[in-house]
Parts: sequence; structure tokens; C-alpha cells
Amino acid sequence: LIKHTKDTEDTQHAKYRAMATTQLLPSLSARLGILQLNNPSSLNALTLEMIRSMTPTLATWQKAGAIRATLMVGSPYERKGKMKPAFCAGGDVKACYHAGLSKDESESQLTADFFREEYQLNYMIAMQPPHIPQVSIWDGVVMGGGVGLSIHGKYRVATENCLFAMPETRIGLFPDVGGTWWIPRIKLYSQWKNKNVLGGVGVYLALTGARLKADDLMYAGIATHYCRSENLEDLRRALVEATSDGDETAAFDDCAASVLMSFHDHSIDIDSSFLSRNRHEIDFAFDGKDSVEEIIDSLESMGDSDFGQSTLKTLRQMSPTSMKVTLEGLKRGALASDIGEALKMEYRMSQAFMQQGSDFYEGIRSVLVDKDGEPKWNPTSLQDVTDESVDRYFKELGDRELNFAESGTPKL
Repeated sequence: LIKHTKDTEDTQHAKYRAMATTQLLPSLSARLGILQLNNPSSLNALTLEMIRSMTPTLATWQKAGAIRATLMVGSPYERKGKMKPAFCAGGDVKACYHAGLSKDESESQLTADFFREEYQLNYMIAMQPPHIPQVSIWDGVVMGGGVGLSIHGKYRVATENCLFAMPETRIGLFPDVGGTWWIPRIKLYSQWKNKNVLGGVGVYLALTGARLKADDLMYAGIATHYCRSENLEDLRRALVEATSDGDETAAFDDCAASVLMSFHDHSIDIDSSFLSRNRHEIDFAFDGKDSVEEIIDSLESMGDSDFGQSTLKTLRQMSPTSMKVTLEGLKRGALASDIGEALKMEYRMSQAFMQQGSDFYEGIRSVLVDKDGEPKWNPTSLQDVTDESVDRYFKELGDRELNFAESGTPKL
């Protein structure tokens, strides 16, 4: 069995090596493995080619003992003659949209391959040993699939340019890439919430796709450090130097922790963040609610509250099905024993959303294809999304279930 697993992984890696792409620029500097997302024309949106390049790169570095840390960054993009920062704007869902509508079976296979291999990569990153930390630099947009590449790593460094969101309910999907695992476990609530009750901020982020800045991310514990963008090059050099220091016994120490703390800017004012200022109303509307309808009722009870009215307006633009499936996914994810269990559940959910006729295709059409911003959701109202229809998104897939044995996860 062990030999079969190794042979399978070697086969997978051989396939991935053929998918090497300039959209990912991996390099080693001392013992720092640098993964530069390089798809700037799409704000470094994650493609299947990038996934198939990153997976064997990480596996090789880890198994060979070549690294003491990894650094994930995004390439800047040009706008009006100026270079702007970007981490990753999400997964290439537009490609999945076209594949799902294709009558060519080989093309439509992308709707399974993309999510399966993306989630396997998410799992690999989550399983990276703590003494080989991943440091992700959140400079610019960080959304969807970009969150999945970084949130499961040990360190996330936000800058003043960071714009973070999980906007999937707007496109008829759900906050995936491990969202059902980390969102119910936001540190704001981890000290006093039991795992059967969801914290308000997480549910708020998941349903509304709210855009967060660095102060929000530090307040919620989603980012681990804050660093001004002007200091990022010095931070990179310091990480390179830290990975080159030490003897063999130091190889099992976290060489990034002290470096990151030395660059952390303590002046950031988290108490003035949007989440902090609106925390009471967020918890009143979203904390511990059993249904999306209860959340809507709570918001409506706020009367003329600016937060209540603006949040109602946002939720009424989202897919009713996506919102109900998302809330159910968060509830189940809160009870998951580990991230692997959550990702397996998410893969079932993703494949249900890839079925033709689901709100995913209407959401992508309205946001990324026709760009009219007028999705025709089906059903159009929350009350028409039944419990039975929600349950179908969690149906097991038989021999198509997500399997981590082929993910290339190193056996360290």
C-alpha cells in the first residue's frame, strides 16, 4: 500500500511537471522557498496550471529538506502607467464557468480537476510542518483562492494596501478553499465560544463578502502581522538571512517568528477598524443565528441603522441558495475534526454548484461575462430554498470523493 501511494504521487508529480508555467515563479534564496504568483493581468488569479506547478515544487522542497520557510508573494500589475500591488484575486472561476457549459467532456472535466487539485494544494499548505512556516505577504487584493493559498499557512502579513474578501455568495458559490474550517474558528470567538455556535463576524464575512482592510484583519486575528509596504524588501532580505543561519539543530526551529515580529508595525489602530466599530451590530445580527431568515429579521429589527440597512441591501443581492448552503457549510465545518474533513465536504459542495442550472453560472455571467450586475437567481427568495435542496449540496460522491493520498502531501 505504501509503495502504491508513492507510485501514485510520483505519477501525479510527473503530470504536474509538464504543466510548468510562467504564471508561477518559484525560486530558492538560501533556504527560503519563494513562490511568486505571476498572473498580473488577472491580479494573479489562480489557474490550474499554477496549481500544477506549485504542488510538485512544494513537495520537492519539503521532501528534500531544502527549505526552512516558504514565502508567497504576488507580482504587481500595471494600471495607468503605475505599478500596483496584488496578491491573488481568487481562483480562475471564469474558466470553470466555460468548462461547465461545454459539451466537450474533456473540457468539462476542468470543473472537477480544478477544485480537486486546488483543495489538495490547500491541504498540503495546511500540513506544512510548523518549523517550516509559510509567510504570505498580503499586499493588494486577497480574495477567494488567494485566501486559500495563504490562510492555512502559519503567518499572514498584511500591508496598508491589503483588500481581503471571500465574495463567493455574489457569484452563486460559497466561501471554499477551507473557508468552512477557518471562518468558524476566527480568534475573536475561540476563547469563549463552543464549537457548536458560530461567531457573528465569521458569518457576516461569509454571507456578505465584506471587504476588509489590514486593521480589520489584525482585529479579527485573520492576519498575524502588519508591515508597511515600504519595508517589504527589507523583510524579504531578513527572511533569507534567517533561513541561512543556524546549525542542524536549528533546522527544527521557526526561523521566521522573530523576524516577522521585528517588522511588525504596532502603530496600527485596530480599535478604529470597521469590524471593531460595528462589532455590536454584527454580533446582534449574525451571532449564533440558525438560519439566514433569522439574520434578515435581526437586521430589519435595527430600523434605520446604517449598518443594518447597508447589510440588508448587500444580502439581497446575493444568491439565496448560496447563502443558505454557506451557513449550513459553516455549521458543519465548525464540527469537523480537521481541515481535511472540511475540504472533503467542500469538494462535494463545489461539485453540486458545478452542475448546469446552478446559481454559479448565473453569478459568473452577471459579474465576469456579461458584467450587467443583474443575476437572475433560481430560486429568487430564501423561503423557496428548501432544507432538502440545501442537503443535496452535501451529498457524498462515491468514487469521486476528494482524496489526499494523491495530493503530494509530504510524509515528514
